[in-house]
Amino acid sequence: MNIDKNLINQFALATERGAYGASLFIGKQNKIAADQGAVDEMRKQLNKINMKGKIVIGEGELDEAPMLYINEKVGTNSGDEFDIAVDPLEGTNFVAYNKPDALSVLAVARKGNLLNAPDIYMEKIAIGPSYPKNLLDLDNSVKKNIYLLSEAKNITPDKLRVCVLNRPRHNLIIKELLSLNVKISFITDGDVSGVLSVANQKSQIDMYIGTGGGPEGVLAAAALSCLNCQIQTRLVFQNDNEKKRAKSFGIKDLNRKYNMDEMVKGDVIFSATGITDGTIVKGIKIDKKFFLSETFILHKSSNTNKIIQNKIKI
Repeated sequence: MNIDKNLINQFALATERGAYGASLFIGKQNKIAADQGAVDEMRKQLNKINMKGKIVIGEGELDEAPMLYINEKVGTNSGDEFDIAVDPLEGTNFVAYNKPDALSVLAVARKGNLLNAPDIYMEKIAIGPSYPKNLLDLDNSVKKNIYLLSEAKNITPDKLRVCVLNRPRHNLIIKELLSLNVKISFITDGDVSGVLSVANQKSQIDMYIGTGGGPEGVLAAAALSCLNCQIQTRLVFQNDNEKKRAKSFGIKDLNRKYNMDEMVKGDVIFSATGITDGTIVKGIKIDKKFFLSETFILHKSSNTNKIIQNKIKI
């Protein structure tokens, strides 16, 4: 069953309010306050929507409230049941130090249709649209995946551009990419926007690869599922506690690889509002009693794929 198209603007308003809440702390070097500002505004708006909503991917567990925590109920408790993944502030460093690409993000699906991923690391590989299904695989070497992609595009590996989060854990991936003369676009944070770059023609990114946050992986998958792109993921465990947590989320096979349709099922709404100016959308601008926002909106069943600008009363 599809999600009512009339709900698009209401969920967009939730990320717009979240972005506004975070924007009050741009450049103030206070990541906690910025995150809290985004959470407070997003929660307030979600609770105005006629739905029985549940946060399945959020800012932590119940004991970590007042963040939007996993299993928190949101909405008016009347209407349809939805599972919601949120990242009220994607890119806390970007806001704290006034850098580009900070976003407020959420994804909405019918109950039971989003992978409940714990807040641990996740391997990811993503590519854009119009490729053979499940073209790449995390179990392949970087070299094999690069050759598969270059063959599918009918170009040589040195013409490819790959987005990688600049972290020491990716040194081997980077080394292999450089040995193939592949162009690398490094990002310092912002895992969701990094993955989404494969769907953005302006970015000229052919592949995203690396290990980032699990929740961000599901949010990115929700967007890519609306854009006919591909992503494959696998959870990465650093200790037994993380394995225990994953099992408590209902994950039985800890080594399982997840393709798109295993992470996001059925219809989905995705909304990402800019906090600071970025490659996808512009950031919040405050004008006296109003704020101006720019939001990237996707709705799978209605083929909605647009950027909307709004002037909203503070």
